[in-house]
Amino acid sequence: MSSFRKKEKKSVGAVSTASLPDIVFMLLFFFMVVTVMRETDPKVRITLPQASELSRLEKKHLVNYINIGPPFDAEQYGSEPMIQLDDAFARPEDISAWYVKATEKVNESEKGQLTTSLKVDQKTKMRTITAVKQELRNLQALRINYSTVRRDRTE
Repeated sequence: MSSFRKKEKKSVGAVSTASLPDIVFMLLFFFMVVTVMRETDPKVRITLPQASELSRLEKKHLVNYINIGPPFDAEQYGSEPMIQLDDAFARPEDISAWYVKATEKVNESEKGQLTTSLKVDQKTKMRTITAVKQELRNLQALRINYSTVRRDRTE
C-alpha cells in the first residue's frame, strides 16, 4: 500500500522592486509631457450662464478668448465688469490691436476659421458685450462663440 504524505508548501519569491524607480520616472515624464499649462491667468470672476443646446469647438488653436466680468481685486479695480485680453485688462478700443496680433499667429489658410469666444459673467450688462461685439464687427471678425455650461433641457 502506498502512504500519503502532505506536500510541503512552496514559498513564493519576493516581488522585485528594482524597476520601481524606472516606472515612477516614466510616469512623471509622461505627465510632464502631456500636461497643458494654462496660457492666461484669470483676472475676472466668471460665472458662466447655462444653456441646453451646445456645440463643441473642434479646433481649439483657432479660438481667441475674451473674458468679461467683475475683477477679483475689487478694492483696486472696482466691481464693474472689465474686459480681459490675454493677461491684461483692456478697453473695447484695445480689441482691434489684440485681434490683429492674434491673427498674425495663424496660418493664412486658417484665418477664415478663426473664432472669438466670449466668456462672460452671467450678471454682466449687455452694453459691455455690445461694445466688444461692435469692435469685432468692425474688424470683420464675425465668428463669435459664447461659452456656457450645460444644463438639462426642460420640455
